Amino acid sequence: MSDQKLQIIPLGGLGEFGMNCLAIRYGDDIIVIDAGMMFPDAELMGVDVVIPDFTYLVENREKVRALILTHGHEDHIGGVAFFLRQLNVPVYGTALTLALVERRLEEHDLEEDPKLHEVKPGDEIEAGPFTVECVHVTHSITSSLALGIRTPLGLIVHTGDFKIDQTPMDDIPFDLHKFAEYGREGVLLLLSDSTNVDRAGFTESERAVRPRLEDLYRRAQGRLVISCFSSSVHRLQHILDLAKESGRKVAFLGRSMLSVSEISHNLGLLHIPDNILLRPQDIMQVPAEKVCVAISGTQGEPMSAMARVAVDNHKHLSLRPRDMVVLSARIIPGNEKPIYRMINHVARRGAEVVYGSMNPPVHVSGHASVEELKLILALVKPQYFMPVHGEYRQLVKHAKLASDVVGAHIDESFVIESGETLVIDKRGAKKGEPVTVGRVCIDSGSVDEVVEDMVIRDRRHLSEDGFVLPIIAINKHTGKSETLPEIVSRGFKSLEDASDLMKEARQVVARTLENSSAEERTDWGVMQEKIRTDLRRFINKQTSRRPLIMPVILEV
Repeated sequence: MSDQKLQIIPLGGLGEFGMNCLAIRYGDDIIVIDAGMMFPDAELMGVDVVIPDFTYLVENREKVRALILTHGHEDHIGGVAFFLRQLNVPVYGTALTLALVERRLEEHDLEEDPKLHEVKPGDEIEAGPFTVECVHVTHSITSSLALGIRTPLGLIVHTGDFKIDQTPMDDIPFDLHKFAEYGREGVLLLLSDSTNVDRAGFTESERAVRPRLEDLYRRAQGRLVISCFSSSVHRLQHILDLAKESGRKVAFLGRSMLSVSEISHNLGLLHIPDNILLRPQDIMQVPAEKVCVAISGTQGEPMSAMARVAVDNHKHLSLRPRDMVVLSARIIPGNEKPIYRMINHVARRGAEVVYGSMNPPVHVSGHASVEELKLILALVKPQYFMPVHGEYRQLVKHAKLASDVVGAHIDESFVIESGETLVIDKRGAKKGEPVTVGRVCIDSGSVDEVVEDMVIRDRRHLSEDGFVLPIIAINKHTGKSETLPEIVSRGFKSLEDASDLMKEARQVVARTLENSSAEERTDWGVMQEKIRTDLRRFINKQTSRRPLIMPVILEV
């Protein structure tokens, strides 16, 4: 590859939500922006998390110079530990982002100590031919960065996840001046967040949530239980400030909520008033009207604190009829069923549930709406534009928006999905050769175990057709079956329905044994395959179903 080519290589996060990971390559040098994860959909049975396939980076490991993290959300840092297992390169991020990464790394046994480097807005990172400037942006998690990436061919601006909050909680405004400065300098390529391209107008400030929360604090007669994303440090600040004003104590429930509140407080990002914290074990001992609980689990995750509270299975909190539960978070597409199921369980406890759209809002997005996206485009005026972070329809819509807003400045907009590449050289920009991408499934209960496609397929097979277990006892001296085979099944047919079928199935297995030679009967591998084949043919003919058949041969 010529040194004059610049490659933009998305390994995840384009055409999908989650698994954000983008490589930028010039010659023999690569930098990587973010290494996220996504939660699995219902089809990926038993899978805990899904991460990008880092094969391309591993194949070019000697060229990878740095991993740069834009912010601390799981869809941007959740795959860092798996990345570092294969590529121990320097990692750059803000203090909060790295603290969240370190907490994650504690769960993993890395062979080498990670090289974590803290950066602040205004800092520059030197990595091969790249000089990366960190730019402060506002988002739903504090300490978020955009990146100005200077390359031998020109300046690339990566917005990261952002919204333009003009009244941020920490009074540190979005750095519009830097984006305008880049625009005056000349920008080769803009990579911009597409999440809310469907939403007109401006995204409301985090401060817009306070009036609704104030009203809920006044209205709540019993315990006030507020579920929000644990990473929403500014939302936690609202909860603490209003609790102090209303005379309530605050308890944090949920592993992530406890972890993030502790980290944020230690870094000076979360101010906790004196004498306001309540130990989880004391929640039920304090008068209900004096208690506020900040709890994780807004998306109805099965083992989350909020989900356990909803079914009255949490050791520290039990809901009562006068209590109020507030879901201060958006319903992420695809999570509707578990969330509404959780809300129904809360309603059965007799508690009031507050959720959804309302004015003033109980939740505001962390992503830019159309008018903010237009503003960034107008300020930056890039030569080329590539939307990132969104499903395909959103990428297409953002590309059209760019043409409408600054079409005269943009030579071309590129809608690129994960695995496709954008190649820029002195002659211009075009789509390049695709690279290896995919999803790597990590199994529940083990941070090491990668679940193969075959395992997922077997799990789906079991869930649809169940399994049948023929158990055959064979005399090791004669090679003959002592009795009729036994057959155990689960998820296939009820015992009543299957009694006649199973009798016939036992006869099928017995005939297979009788019709096999003495030599075959002594080779268990051959016998298992013969029994599996004959039984599968019989069951499929009788029921049109294909359960998983696993013959067990016992030597007696």
